[in-house]
Amino acid sequence: MTFTIAAFYRFVSLPDPAALRDELRAAFSVDDLCGTLLIAGEGVNGTLAGSSETIDRLLDMLAEKVGLERAEVKFASAEERPFGRLKFLVKREILAFRKAKVDPTQAGTYVEPQEWNALIADPEVLLLDTRNHYEVELGTFTGATDPGIETFSDFATYVRENLDPAKHRKVAMFCTGGIRCEKASAFMLQEGFSDVYHLKGGILKYLEDVPEQASQWKGTCFVFDRRTSVGHGDFEG
Repeated sequence: MTFTIAAFYRFVSLPDPAALRDELRAAFSVDDLCGTLLIAGEGVNGTLAGSSETIDRLLDMLAEKVGLERAEVKFASAEERPFGRLKFLVKREILAFRKAKVDPTQAGTYVEPQEWNALIADPEVLLLDTRNHYEVELGTFTGATDPGIETFSDFATYVRENLDPAKHRKVAMFCTGGIRCEKASAFMLQEGFSDVYHLKGGILKYLEDVPEQASQWKGTCFVFDRRTSVGHGDFEG
């Protein structure tokens, strides 16, 4: 069979993550589905694979339970089973941010890929890359500031030691698929930064939606799979 792969996240307040895990376990067997879904009080984050019918059923359930929209899901396919087993895991966070307590449901302003170039052209905007240093080395947006962090958890320390809400009044952030910069934007609002923006769908959505001739992206984008990195050419046609 051909496997449909669905990758997604959603920040939403979940009062009983264990109850959602149990419902999902009851609804899906290892024969139907494989991959991992993290569930926490702040939302869900997963990459799962199965038949198209099974993935449709999973996404319908998550739409009902957590408000996940199909437009937020990134799809791919594989001819062989891409994951060894099925895991529904309850965690403290779906994205670790150990140096500060953050409510990611109170995030900054989404910016669509088609509107990103105009925003970052504003000289008053600080353009901030929220990814790790080895990812930045492969590519980034023109004019972006690299915080030089080893892990995402270091981002809080970088902001507190290097940025000032009174000086950096407009901040635009980005990451690979959107999850890190969305949570980082919530942290910065908590720290007193007033105008905080983040790229909806991340770099991957930008590469898909913005023509290369109009692009402000330089280099390739590191991805955490066998491809290692991707560029505009991987989304053409």
